[in-house]
Amino acid sequence: MEIRFQNSPKETKAMDTKELRDTFLIEQLIQDDILKLVYSHYDRVIVGGVRPVDKKIFLENDEELKASFFLQRREIGIINLGGPGSVEADGVVYNLEKLSCLYIGKDTKEVYFSSKDKNNPAIFYMLSSPAHTKYETTLYHKEQASGGALGSSQTANRRTIYRYIHEKGIKSCQLVMGLTILETGSVWNTIPAHTHTRRMEAYFYFDVPENQRVIHLMGEPTETRHLVVNNNEAVVSPPWSIHAGCGTSNYGFVWGMAGENYTYEDMDLVNINTLR
Repeated sequence: MEIRFQNSPKETKAMDTKELRDTFLIEQLIQDDILKLVYSHYDRVIVGGVRPVDKKIFLENDEELKASFFLQRREIGIINLGGPGSVEADGVVYNLEKLSCLYIGKDTKEVYFSSKDKNNPAIFYMLSSPAHTKYETTLYHKEQASGGALGSSQTANRRTIYRYIHEKGIKSCQLVMGLTILETGSVWNTIPAHTHTRRMEAYFYFDVPENQRVIHLMGEPTETRHLVVNNNEAVVSPPWSIHAGCGTSNYGFVWGMAGENYTYEDMDLVNINTLR
């Protein structure tokens, strides 16, 4: 498990492109039969991903957690972004189609990931945060998610939002999680931009077509920076940073948050005229 420490706005201002990418972008997150985990000290969230092909993949514990098993003091949200797959949690098997979301509560000792068809493997993206209370393991399919269509084609951000883990959906301690899919011809996400110093956020970009990219905007509203993001890559967004972007094609992205405030609508909007 890779460990990444926090960085202040002052430090970030001085970073070049490589330093920005090494600090905030998670490349090669999705690999065949290899579970990759990145521990961020922003609200102690763990970002992870795996593409099971030839075997079941175990959610291994890591020495850094100082725990008997991975979810001893944690909860986790898992979204499948590939072919049909399954997640086994303490002997109970949950089948996930593409865009299905599974929440697993603390005290769950064994978690395994697998695909139904190695020629069309599942892609499991996950976020884990510290948890103080055990909530029920719950599976939602995309039809159960709240949200719906937003935006307009005139502003190139016509999109559908799926909210899974939040105060009016799957219950959790502090984890909030869902995804957004942009329609053909729409490329902008999260404009007007916002920040929320009560919690961090992570973005995972998926279904980015080959030879296309997303320009992810980050940084303080008056000191913005950018990351050029490929398919199946994630961005760790500090609480002080905006998180928005524009693609060279339409795409989807999973958003997830953890921190002090559990309310999905908690955000400090930034007037687009003030962005620099």
